[in-house]
Amino acid sequence: MVPPTPRPRFGDDVVRLGVKRTPFTDLYFKVMHRSWSELLGIIVAAFVLVNALFASLYLLGGDCVTNLERGSFSGAFFFSIETVSTIGYGTMAPKTLYASVVVAIEALVGLLSFAVVAGLTFAKFARPRARVMFSNRAVITRYQGKPALMFRVANTRINEVVEANIRIAVLKHEVATEGHTMRRLHELQLLRKTTPIFYLSWTVIHQIDEDSPLYGIDAETMREGHLLVIVTLTGLDSTLASQVHARQVYHPDEVLWDRVFVDILSTLPTGQLQIDYSRFHETRAASVTLSDA
Repeated sequence: MVPPTPRPRFGDDVVRLGVKRTPFTDLYFKVMHRSWSELLGIIVAAFVLVNALFASLYLLGGDCVTNLERGSFSGAFFFSIETVSTIGYGTMAPKTLYASVVVAIEALVGLLSFAVVAGLTFAKFARPRARVMFSNRAVITRYQGKPALMFRVANTRINEVVEANIRIAVLKHEVATEGHTMRRLHELQLLRKTTPIFYLSWTVIHQIDEDSPLYGIDAETMREGHLLVIVTLTGLDSTLASQVHARQVYHPDEVLWDRVFVDILSTLPTGQLQIDYSRFHETRAASVTLSDA
C-alpha cells in the first residue's frame, strides 16, 4: 500500500484575512505549537544572537574588559557567554563603568531568558499526549449487510486510556435554498463510541443508513463535495491521571471503497495476545462489495 501524500495540518491550509497580528501575538502558543527540533533551533539561534549583540557592545567600549584582546570578536563573544550563563572563570572581568553597565544588563537578560526557556521546556515536556495511532486510511465497505465507514485506532503505549470516547463528524459544503454556500458539520452515529478501557486496537464503525449524512454518497461525489471526516478521541491516561486527546482528519482520497482492514491480532501458543502494528494500515479487497445485493 502506497502511503498517503503528506498534507498540511488541519487548519494550516487556511488563509486568514482581516485579523491584525504581530510577531509577538500569541507568542507562547506559537512556541508551544512548534516541534521539539524547531523549539531547540529557536533557542540556539536566540542564544547566539544575544551573545553576538553583547559581544559587539563590549567591542564598542574599547579596552573595557580585562585580558580581552582588543578587537577580538571571538573573545568578546565567549566573555558574553560566561556572563549570561553566570560561569565567570575569573580570567576576564569588566574594568570600566561602561563594561560594568553592559555586564549588569546582560546578567538581567540572562536571568529572564533562562527562566523563560526553562518554563517553556518544562511546559512542553510535561504536556500530556496521547500515544494514539490512527489508520492512515478509512474504508467504506459492507458490514452486517449495510454500507459502513470504518477506520482503526490503536493505543501504542503499554498502559490504558480509561473511558475513551470517539466522536466523528463530516464536514460538507451545502447550498441553502436561498443560494448561499456554507460548510456544515454533521455528527455521525457510531455502533460503539465509548470504551471503558482502550488498551490495544479499536475498529470504529459508522453504519451508513437512511439517517446518515453519508447516505447516497459515492467516491466521486465525496471528492466533488470536498467532504472531510473529522475524528476526535478523548480519555483519561491511567498512568498520568490526566486528560488526553487525539484527532485525525480523512480527506476524500484517503477513504478507500470496497476494502477491509487486515487482521492484526493473534494469540500466541503461550496464550498471550499479539498485535502487529507493522500491518496496522494494511487493507485488502472486501469479499462482499457495496454493489452486491
